[in-house]
Amino acid sequence: MTESAIDVSTASGRPTRRSLAKAERRRDLLRAAAHLIAERGFPGVRLEDLGAAVGISGPAVYRHFPNKDALLVEILVEISRRLLAGGTQVAETTPDPRDALEGLVDFHLDFALGEPDLIRVQDREFTSLPDEGQREVRVTQRRYVEIWVDVLRRIDPALPESDARTMAHATFGLINSTPHSADPRSPEGTRAVLRRMALAALAATPSALAAEPARTETA
Repeated sequence: MTESAIDVSTASGRPTRRSLAKAERRRDLLRAAAHLIAERGFPGVRLEDLGAAVGISGPAVYRHFPNKDALLVEILVEISRRLLAGGTQVAETTPDPRDALEGLVDFHLDFALGEPDLIRVQDREFTSLPDEGQREVRVTQRRYVEIWVDVLRRIDPALPESDARTMAHATFGLINSTPHSADPRSPEGTRAVLRRMALAALAATPSALAAEPARTETA
């Protein structure tokens, strides 16, 4: 096979062997970067470290990303987009709002427990982004939060929007903190505890609390 058949896009538009290899190397770099940044923090990771993690030199990283900032932007923007896409799918395919809320909790749990490096990077490194990257991530994250707000207010129309946002952010905080301390020997146990806690907290809306029978104090 000639070099041109490998390196140049075919007339049919199918990706070439070289383009596929380059895309795979780029994905490898993103995975390695997420792990190293989660482990050491963004300032503690050099391009040489990233290259070594995937078997290339530090300068070769520039073939895929113009600088380290661009790599962090792609990681954090992609996290936000994945959360938004997953949350949108749950909300749009689950008509009953209570079922939708359970689906959102399950989706966020799956993401947080399945991608602990990404969650750590998201929580710790937002301020390391350049201004433009911060704006893009912030806008996408707000759209994800609004999915939760809409579902919560469909369950309880009396719930103020500001309270619904607070509840959503508190749930993210509960779930996202777990990859730092979860017992790796019992992932299903950790997930079950978090699910119960999240759903119990999200059920504490004004209407639900008002409907509870008054508790009498005991001496």
